[in-house]
Amino acid sequence: MAQPRHVAVLVSDPEADANLPDAEETFAPTPSIKHNREGLFENGNTNINGPAKGKPTMSITYLEAIREAQARALAEDPRVYIYGQDVGEFGGAFKATKNLSREFPGRVIDAPISEDAIIGSAVGAAIEGMRPIIEMQFADFSTIGFNQIVNQAATLHWRTQVPCPITIRLPSGGTSGGGPFHSQSMEALYAHYPGLIVLTPATVEDAYSMLLEAVAIDDPVIFCEHKFLYYHLKADKLPTEAMPVGKARIAREGRDLTIVTYSAMVHEALVVADELASEGILVEVVDLRSVKPLDTDTVMASVARTGRLLCVGEAFPWGGVTAEVIARVASEGFELLDAPPMRLNAKDTPIPYHPNLWAVHRPTARSIAVAARRLVQN
Repeated sequence: MAQPRHVAVLVSDPEADANLPDAEETFAPTPSIKHNREGLFENGNTNINGPAKGKPTMSITYLEAIREAQARALAEDPRVYIYGQDVGEFGGAFKATKNLSREFPGRVIDAPISEDAIIGSAVGAAIEGMRPIIEMQFADFSTIGFNQIVNQAATLHWRTQVPCPITIRLPSGGTSGGGPFHSQSMEALYAHYPGLIVLTPATVEDAYSMLLEAVAIDDPVIFCEHKFLYYHLKADKLPTEAMPVGKARIAREGRDLTIVTYSAMVHEALVVADELASEGILVEVVDLRSVKPLDTDTVMASVARTGRLLCVGEAFPWGGVTAEVIARVASEGFELLDAPPMRLNAKDTPIPYHPNLWAVHRPTARSIAVAARRLVQN
């Protein structure tokens, strides 16, 4: 029987062994600690140069912006393809790929119901030079491909110096009636692992521009798009300039309190800022945009202006993004605080189905306002 290819056969030969060079001559010198971090990402600072040009439109939704970004990525780079369950003729569970299979034949591909196989094949394609966009029907289902994401994609460049340019789109967050299997926010889970970039766009403009950057980056990106924003958020036009990955924005300026948040909670925080402004309390709202990397500088500068920090997130509280932000501020800028920082998250329970239960499970403008008033009075 012929010996299979790529199989190493080890034979002990004392004479041959005696002629082998010493291990110190054969292997590279012991790397310094800094090399452990330097090999993690292909792109370095992960920012993409150049504008993200969009076509003007009368009104475009958050979901349509995601579709337009994918269409542009497909049109501009033949290495890009879309792979996922029902993304072809059906257009995806939320129609984020509607008509794209007709516009780009053979490049918007329906996948079997196996998230593990979907992501694993994407890693293989990326190694061979492709730039796959993977759609998970719901963020919750990505856990079935967890091994491929955190043990393969996240570590690939660090292990081999081979880039892994895959974008995994996660329809995230809760909607009324979604329940525990279709409503989770997974961003903190993936941010925990070195080698992954985790983006959480809160606006139509960011959804478009940041998805284009995600596809262009030579590293694996977890793109957390909030399902509630798909149809509830609109903009007059798409952006014409790139928005750097890892750079937070000041969504509203203030002087009395900083609310740090991201994704759909940005809009709840802005409602609170409007409400409290009528009471003479000026709230500064920081939209993180990206939770990995995390823009600590913008957060610190805001806390320096206000002296108070409230972190809000829709995800579960344990080991979450809000905890990370507070830990960084407490350890690096404790002297900036005039009061103990607070955080507000979803309750530490599975996400309920019933609309009334769901409404009190996650933070809302009402609960954020209560926490903000309490903090300002401290």
